Amino acid sequence: MKRKKIARKVVVGFCELAVVLIACISLAVGVRYCNGEIQDYGEQAFSYARTAAEYIDGDRIPAYVETGEQDAYYRQIQDFFNAAQLQSDLKYYYVFVPYEDELVYVWDADNYEGACPLGYHEAYMEGGKEVLEQIYRPNPPENIKITRDENYGYIASAFSPIFNSAGEPVAVVGVDLSMPGIERDFFRFIIAVVISVVAVIFVSMCVFYVFAKEKVIGPIKTLNFAAKEMVGNLETEKRFRADVVSTGDEIEELAQSFEYMDAEVRAYISELTSVTAEKERIGAELNVATNIQASMLPRIFPPFPDRKEFEIYASMNPAKEVGGDFYDFFMVDERHLAIVVADVSGKGVPAALFMVIGKTLIKDHTQPGTDLGTVFTQVNELLCESNSEEMFITAFEGVLDLATGEFTFVNAGHETPFIARAGEPYQPHKIKAGFVLAGMEGMRYKAGSMQLLPGDKIFQYTDGVTEATNKDNELYGMERLGAVLAGNTDKTPEELLPIVKEDIDAFVGEAPQFDDITMLCLAYRERMEL
Repeated sequence: MKRKKIARKVVVGFCELAVVLIACISLAVGVRYCNGEIQDYGEQAFSYARTAAEYIDGDRIPAYVETGEQDAYYRQIQDFFNAAQLQSDLKYYYVFVPYEDELVYVWDADNYEGACPLGYHEAYMEGGKEVLEQIYRPNPPENIKITRDENYGYIASAFSPIFNSAGEPVAVVGVDLSMPGIERDFFRFIIAVVISVVAVIFVSMCVFYVFAKEKVIGPIKTLNFAAKEMVGNLETEKRFRADVVSTGDEIEELAQSFEYMDAEVRAYISELTSVTAEKERIGAELNVATNIQASMLPRIFPPFPDRKEFEIYASMNPAKEVGGDFYDFFMVDERHLAIVVADVSGKGVPAALFMVIGKTLIKDHTQPGTDLGTVFTQVNELLCESNSEEMFITAFEGVLDLATGEFTFVNAGHETPFIARAGEPYQPHKIKAGFVLAGMEGMRYKAGSMQLLPGDKIFQYTDGVTEATNKDNELYGMERLGAVLAGNTDKTPEELLPIVKEDIDAFVGEAPQFDDITMLCLAYRERMEL
């Protein structure tokens, strides 16, 4: 998009202002000029009217109207009117007597066509009777009337009453004074005013433009150039200096702010570079931690390809780079398979470190012939000894006797598992949950057991599954989990877990993941031959 320069905007703005000023000044001065001219013509017209009214003997007029005869005095007055008409711009100079519905002429200057003779009757023009009623009042107002005649142009009309010796009005002197060239003079005057205003505005615009170019446009160009160069100069020692702009006004303050901004940007970039480097270092370390944590969890499936008695699959999706959830499965001996699903309080690196400790302790203490309640009791004591951060672990561990199908388990505050009997859908299996690990010293845990048959399956998970939240703050919940499990009972563990995860993702949508999501599924296929 092409941008207009400030100089052009200044010129255009001045031109627009000039047009407005010229129009306003011309209108104001023109109106004043016209009023002055009209006033001058009006005073002149009233002067003729008053002169005639004072000169004429009002006592003689009724006789002239009644008889229609002219005498020497009459002709003297007629000569007066004719002479006055010839020596001025008077178009009509006359005397008449007003009656109720008409007026009767007494004298009328007859140098031009259209003069009315003595005794000539004429109807009132529109508004004429009302004007005469005002003239016949005591001390009548001298109101000039302006009309435009097709032959004579603008005419100023004035009226003055003639009184008899008794002081009574008996007739009216009428004056129609031509205003020759008033339009021409008006336009000449307006043109002169316009030329004068244009000249003043043009000179003012030139002076202002020089001033603006030096004090406004120039400094702004300097700041504009400095802004364009600032990015390229950030890697050098070349800095913007405010003293290159010296206007003594807000533009100079802007230059000082620009110098301050340049310094602040350099300081920010320096700090940002350090922070970015530190973040990259931390990110690299977190990537390493993520890989280490992932390598600590069994990732190769099937994990025991030579064992036909069971099938197992597990997954863990951390909410952050590293998580506090973990799962594990391992052979306690040749006929016993142990599974572990646990959730450490909190997230991130602290939870991951505590997870490593808990996972290691549980696996180390799970030995052949050792009661699972004893395992958790011992692990709890060890975790409580070095738990300054007051973290805890919810955990579920189970050991399956592959020969008999007996499944012993211990639950430390963990989720209710789902069990699918052969040919039946998954159902939650209510078991008593003990206290969390590392929550309190001196806790004693008791193991429970159940009998599994070939074809049975166990699904265990962490609360990140049931407490997954969508954008409306709704929880995924046990009911939805049970429904998707029941609808996929025939799926193998490796097929089932991705289906559950896909359903969770569909429910959550665009909402962020707040907790680690861990799932494990064990299918008991056949008894172990002894």
